[in-house]
Amino acid sequence: MQSRTVMPDVRRWLAATALLVLAATGHAADPAPAPDFRLPVRAGGEVSLAGLRGQVVLINFWATWCGPCRQEMPLLDQIYQRYKGLGFTLLAVNVEEDSTLADRWLADMPVTFPVLLDRANAVSRLYDVTAMPSTVIVDRQGRIRYIHHGYKPGTENQYQDQIRTLIREKS
Repeated sequence: MQSRTVMPDVRRWLAATALLVLAATGHAADPAPAPDFRLPVRAGGEVSLAGLRGQVVLINFWATWCGPCRQEMPLLDQIYQRYKGLGFTLLAVNVEEDSTLADRWLADMPVTFPVLLDRANAVSRLYDVTAMPSTVIVDRQGRIRYIHHGYKPGTENQYQDQIRTLIREKS
């Protein structure tokens, strides 16, 4: 009975440890599985990471109060438009409790990729998000391959290089 409650904690600890190693290096020599999650989509419905297996997935954690997030968002939309037909998707995870803030912001800055709502910050904690924005790039096998904390001009070029590398890899 006790093993049932301990196992999820062990898995969470292993995932958090892998994320810390990735955060220190920016990429993984021995990639860890990306923790699965299910979140509501702002436009309706739900998305689970497991349901995207077989695609390269960029997960971007953001908030409306984050200046670099605002700067990065239109560039992320360009990346999404460029690579979405090649087995790539982008999930923008808004971390604010009040999703109406995201609704208002996105009315002025519309995007074409799915915006997920992490109102309770459960997924943010699962991925040990410590900076805004934070971006995690997951390969087709569901493994974390790259992590970026923060954004500065030019980071989008790194995203594109990493996405192209992962798209070219065989499943």
